[in-house]
Parts: sequence; C-alpha cells; structure tokens
Amino acid sequence: MTLSGYRRALPLLRIPFSVYLMPIFWFGLSAVREPLHVGRVVGVFVVLHLLAYPASNGYNSYYDRDEGSIGGLRRPPKVSQELLHLVWVFDALAIVGAWWLSPLFAAMVAVYLLVSKAYSYEGIRLKKYPLLSTVVVVIFQGAFTFVMTQIGAGVRLTEVLATDNLLLALVSTLFLCGSYPLTQVYQHQEDRKRGDRTLSLVLGIRGTFVFAAVGLLFGAALLAIVYTFRNELRNLLIFLVATGPITLLFGRWAMQAWHDPAAADFDHTMRMNQVSSLCLSAAFIAMLVWQHGYL
Repeated sequence: MTLSGYRRALPLLRIPFSVYLMPIFWFGLSAVREPLHVGRVVGVFVVLHLLAYPASNGYNSYYDRDEGSIGGLRRPPKVSQELLHLVWVFDALAIVGAWWLSPLFAAMVAVYLLVSKAYSYEGIRLKKYPLLSTVVVVIFQGAFTFVMTQIGAGVRLTEVLATDNLLLALVSTLFLCGSYPLTQVYQHQEDRKRGDRTLSLVLGIRGTFVFAAVGLLFGAALLAIVYTFRNELRNLLIFLVATGPITLLFGRWAMQAWHDPAAADFDHTMRMNQVSSLCLSAAFIAMLVWQHGYL
C-alpha cells in the first residue's frame, strides 16, 4: 500500500461521473416551495456527489474488476486494495458530513451506502438479478435520493411527505427506470463474462431502447400531470424545452442501434448521459431559481 497506489485507485471513484446524477438533486430542490438555505444545499451536494456517489462507484469497481470501459472511464486502471481503503474513507466522510447537516439525513445516506454495497458485494451481488437490481437502483437513486436531498436541505417533513411531492419523487424513479438500462447497454460482454444478468442483457439492445422509451414517457406524463395540478405550467414549459435535445439525441441513437447494435457503445452512452444530465440539471436549476424569486 503506497501513495502511488492510492493515486492509481482514485480515478476508479469516478467523481466526474457522479455529476451525471445531478438531475435528481436539482429536481428534488426544484419541487420545494419553502425557502432553502444555500449552505445546507451546498453541504448536501458535497455529501452526495463528492463523497457518497464516488464511494459507491469505487466499491462497484472493486468487485466488478472491469477490463473494458465503464461509466466515466474508457480504460479503467487495475483494481487494488488501496481502492477499498479510499471507499471506506469516503463512506466515513459522507456519513460524518451528513450528520453535521441532520441525523435523519445521515441515516438515509448510510442506508444508501449499504444498499449500493449489496448491489456489488460478491456475497449478495444484487447485480446478478435483473429485475431485483433494477427495482433497487431506480428506487434508491430515484425517489429515495429525491427525498434524501430534501431532508438534507432542511425541508419540513410535512412538505416532503405531501402527496404531490411524493408523486414527483415517483417521477424521478420512472426517469431512472428509463435511463438506467441504457447505462448497461455497452457492457453486455463484460456482464456476461462475470455471470451478471443485468436488465439490459436480458432485454437485448432493441429491448433496452424500447424499455427506456416507455419508462421515460410514463415519467414525463406523470410530471406533466403533477405540474398541472400544482399550477406550475411554467415549470412544465421549461421541462419540455430542455428535453427537446435529449429526445432528438435519444431518437437518433435508438435508430442507429436498432439497425446496427455496434452503435450501442461506450461513446454513444456517455454522450447520452452528458446531454441528458446537463439539459435536465439546467431545467431544474431554472425552476428552482424562478421558484424562489431570483428571476
């Protein structure tokens, strides 16, 4: 165990890749009607995107030991024991930082970290079970994170547990249900080699894109209904404008992959992740700023 070993292991935490999960964070905040404390918002962002998500990424890499491209890394370095040490450090920092904001938030972060480890740990390895792993991921990276973000930001439980807010949390899970299999579409060979039966592997290339389209469509439809109920048509308009580029890119990619499965590769997947993350984050940030009277 050397300093150089830790340096080689650090990229496997894939901190830049964690940024792709930003839309759920901003979505959760954009749904809040009461004033938000900027310091707490920054603290939640740091805990989730710079500590908890990288710890989950690193743990997943430690047990997957991928030789091919993975999310955020075209050529991942070899896994070492130093990676596991970094994971425990980031876990501890995430929980301590979360506790400083709120004990309930810390408890939710701890649950998230435990579930993410069950997803990868060879003794449990939820990743081997296509339906179970998908349900766990879309709930915990979707609705659970949506609510966890609000709790960390200090939102009152009455607002968090309001029906319209919980429906928006469900929307985040539907969006994850659509996008999650797409993140697996270029890893079929690696997953098959390890014996992991991911949902994308079970569905196949074409089935993955059909499943993604259905999940995203249901999510968008429910979002439109909730925004109409909340009399937030401006938010709906922002969402529709922001998702225009995503829809075009997804449609083009789906057509390419439908006729040529080789198009379901690392580069296309990362481009889809980047565009969708940036467009959705920008939309929800705009809603958040408008909601609190800065525009």
